Amino acid sequence: MASAPQKIAVVFYRTAAGVEVVRDWLRELDEADRHIVGQDLMRVQFRWPVGMPLCRPLGGGLWEVRSDLPGGRIARVLFCFAGGRILALHGFINKTQKTPQGELELARKRKREFE
Repeated sequence: MASAPQKIAVVFYRTAAGVEVVRDWLRELDEADRHIVGQDLMRVQFRWPVGMPLCRPLGGGLWEVRSDLPGGRIARVLFCFAGGRILALHGFINKTQKTPQGELELARKRKREFE
């Protein structure tokens, strides 16, 4: 009998004020977009390691989940691994294939704060 896939827990970065910025960003998305991003995060949780086109390494222990949304938009959730869990650091909508440098810097800053 095959064993069930192992689930990796997802935790959300929390600011010093206690705000979970990625969770709040997800709640602001419309229901259809939130469902797509949630399904893709779940794929990473249950099927790790996952490669392109869903998940891509960004260097320095940073990864991104790339969710294709209607209208040619791409939702990105930048994350790292911490204590055997997926730590969601930053989420945003992008209209191009390239991840903007400012978004990467913000995720790296949050990663350093967590460490």
